[in-house]
Amino acid sequence: MLRVENLTFAYDKLPVLKDISFTIDKGQHVALIGASGCGKSTLLKLIYGLLHAEQGNLFWEHRQLMGPLFNLVPGEENMKYLSQGFELQAFRTVAENIGEFLSNTDQESKKDRVDELLAIVEMEELADVKIERLSGGQKQRVALAKALAKKPQLLLLDEPFHNIDNFRRSALRRNLFRFLKRHNITSITATHDKTDILSFTDQTLVIKQGELIAQQPTVQLYQNPKDYYIASLFGEVNKIQLAAFGQGDDKRYVLIYPDEIKVDPDAQLQVRVKNSYFNGSHYLIEAVLDNQIIFFNASQEYQAPELVGIAIAEEILNLRK
Repeated sequence: MLRVENLTFAYDKLPVLKDISFTIDKGQHVALIGASGCGKSTLLKLIYGLLHAEQGNLFWEHRQLMGPLFNLVPGEENMKYLSQGFELQAFRTVAENIGEFLSNTDQESKKDRVDELLAIVEMEELADVKIERLSGGQKQRVALAKALAKKPQLLLLDEPFHNIDNFRRSALRRNLFRFLKRHNITSITATHDKTDILSFTDQTLVIKQGELIAQQPTVQLYQNPKDYYIASLFGEVNKIQLAAFGQGDDKRYVLIYPDEIKVDPDAQLQVRVKNSYFNGSHYLIEAVLDNQIIFFNASQEYQAPELVGIAIAEEILNLRK
């Protein structure tokens, strides 16, 4: 289990993290989300031991993590931190980089391990290619395989898929989290990608301006975000007054995702279309409701200034009030 207690950190007296506390159970997969510059990468570096906490304590499995002021070599041995810098040896091959820290006493076992990791990141055909010849996305996949090589107890990932081609990203996510679950490896993933969060994490931590404002099961947090900031981290979101849904003069706002708004030709509530954006499986419709811009999904394209009836399920409105 990872335990973080009252963690505070600043760069040159500029506060970055303020009194952060949370726990993560062994084997859990956790998303770390927040606006750019909120302190996500800094928190990962503090946990791994690259930065020293000014205040607070960190524990892994009842052992206190002391940080770089107390360790000759920064970084915890039973953890791996995958930064956005890759940290690969350019003139060595993909296979050599992945197996760099594996024991050489049993060459056959080492080769089997490297082959397994090459398969996870789908780079078998590039095993003998030198790192200097790879693209940024390929280097990121090698760095991920290298981080998994010694089966760390805790894996810290900083935007691990942001350089990966879209057509490879989904398979890589599935391969990675299948491997982590099989080996009971705990993970924390700092990300801006909603798919990283919703599909593969048990819990989500939300940071805003250096403060931890939420730690909840991911599905629960998505379905009932407590404010607009949290909801917006999952993608487009609408903030609409309850009065617009026939709730008298209720001035309270509800947060509604575009896919929760349904087109209903018989609905009394109508919006005026401004734009339609093709998203493959659907169109994202930009429309005006009571002088406010809202977005919703539709199966067809609508043209401005067409009027479209919309409806929202009563249970969603009741949940978000």
